[in-house]
Amino acid sequence: MSQDLFYLYDDTEETRTRFVSFMAEATRFDLAITTTNRFYGKKLVVNIQNGRSAIIGSDDLKEEGYLEFAFNLSEAEAEELRSFLESVV
Repeated sequence: MSQDLFYLYDDTEETRTRFVSFMAEATRFDLAITTTNRFYGKKLVVNIQNGRSAIIGSDDLKEEGYLEFAFNLSEAEAEELRSFLESVV
């Protein structure tokens, strides 16, 4: 049984991905950070440990509670991630 799909988009793009792992005081981070033209200059950040991801730009880093919600982090863990991501995005 075939089903017709309504595609909103179906694009292929060359991207650049940085894999980084580091120990902070509160936790360890294993991240994949993808640079693409898709998200208006923002990065696609994937936490490899739990599969959670978010599209992050410098404006998102300033939004209270964003990293805590997106990556299911404590306030201390989010602050450590924010500190690292400020140099990336």
